[in-house]
Amino acid sequence: MVGVSRVMRDSMAGVTAAKNQHQVFDVSLPQSGSKCFDDDGRLKRTGTLWTASAHIITAVIGSGVLSLAWATAQLGWIAGPSVMFLFSFVTYYTSTLLAACYRSGDPVTGKRNYTYVDAVRSNLGGFQVKICGLVQYLNLFGVAIGYTIASSISMMAIERSNCFHSKGDKNPCHMNSNPYMIAFGIVEIVLSQIPDFDQLWWLSIVAAVMSFTYSTIGLGLGIAKVAETGKFRGSLTGISIGTVTETQKIWRSFQALGDIAFAYSYSIILIEIQDTVKSPPSESKTMKKASLISVGVTTLFYMLCGCFGYASFGDLSPGNLLTGFGFYNPYWLLDIANAAIVIHLVGAYQVFCQPLFAFIEKQAHQRFPDSEFITKDIKVPIPGFKCYNLNLFRLVWRTIFVILTTVISMLLPFFNDVVGLLGALGFWPLTVYFPVEMYIAQKKIPKWSTKWLCLQILSVACLIITIAAAAGSIAGVVTDLKSYKPFSTSY
Repeated sequence: MVGVSRVMRDSMAGVTAAKNQHQVFDVSLPQSGSKCFDDDGRLKRTGTLWTASAHIITAVIGSGVLSLAWATAQLGWIAGPSVMFLFSFVTYYTSTLLAACYRSGDPVTGKRNYTYVDAVRSNLGGFQVKICGLVQYLNLFGVAIGYTIASSISMMAIERSNCFHSKGDKNPCHMNSNPYMIAFGIVEIVLSQIPDFDQLWWLSIVAAVMSFTYSTIGLGLGIAKVAETGKFRGSLTGISIGTVTETQKIWRSFQALGDIAFAYSYSIILIEIQDTVKSPPSESKTMKKASLISVGVTTLFYMLCGCFGYASFGDLSPGNLLTGFGFYNPYWLLDIANAAIVIHLVGAYQVFCQPLFAFIEKQAHQRFPDSEFITKDIKVPIPGFKCYNLNLFRLVWRTIFVILTTVISMLLPFFNDVVGLLGALGFWPLTVYFPVEMYIAQKKIPKWSTKWLCLQILSVACLIITIAAAAGSIAGVVTDLKSYKPFSTSY
């Protein structure tokens, strides 16, 4: 999971360790005849269909699943599941377009694009490369904030459920989210100093298991609630006017689109995941199959979690399926689910941040190649393990990054609104626009041809959805800010 990109390793371990520099920069002498190297002279990739699927599931089934019951409640029984299915189809289709752009030219022997930005540079070039990089890295920064908020909510839920269990339901059990965000940040500071995550494929498996664990528990609790009441709640058109005003209904429906979009977003790191896959068969074939498997599995989970959550609570569906609803029994099961969320998000934070870390460190190394602060490693002996290569620039920059995301999370701890806004900002440009434009450029699809028109219609339709979702999420943030005091007790 956290080793989703070879370029991460090359720009971190390779830049800072002299023994790896020939792998990063000496690509003029490919060793395709060696069993240890790929056709680009880099160490042979070992990823398979199943590891790629695990990477995607880890990235996709994240905290976004927790808001799907709320999103379904805003849209109703017809539009809710329909929109989820629509997003799954669009995500899968554009992922296949993006997978075809991993190599430029020949799909088997063409030049590799190691990152999303590399693919845009090879296929589109010009100003679009800067736009893509800006959007991608801003989105990664935002995801780090969203994951910090989600993890703190889950940690607080564990304490609250135990508080209610020991002191009774009438005890308010108020608490502040800040200590939990700080604790999460400290863990991420430590993990972010590990320069090479490429071989930690096992962490992806652990995180995928955690994803299924809390999703399954949320689904099970929803089914149990339906069985307890003996009826499916909700309506065909979603939350009723009266429970909310007409204006709130509109904004919430738009925000729900953003929440669902966020739940499906993984195109942002698809190329990086694809760069871990071995060949033959071609990386694009493996990635297309992995996308089909992963999107199929996650859509099934999303449908079940969203629909049973809505069936359980109707108009009162919580913004966070595991922490918002009112029953805390069996409390130990909820504790397991929330602990699984925290474990998953600890790793997922690193998955999404590694490309950003790699980019900044690569740029710094290129601009200041003679700076010992940036390039020099300090050997730190660790008993029983290899020496750790401590890089001062990595230590300072990554620590500042984690601190910054933690402070912003403490200032804006609005889970639903932040999730909706992130989904809106990242969905159209990264999941739809760039994959469509790169595919058109690579396949040389004639302008105004039927296929070109269909792809452009898809892109424009998704742009409209993105604008609506962003507007709804911003309206939600504005509403929350009216009654929120920074750094105050929030639960």
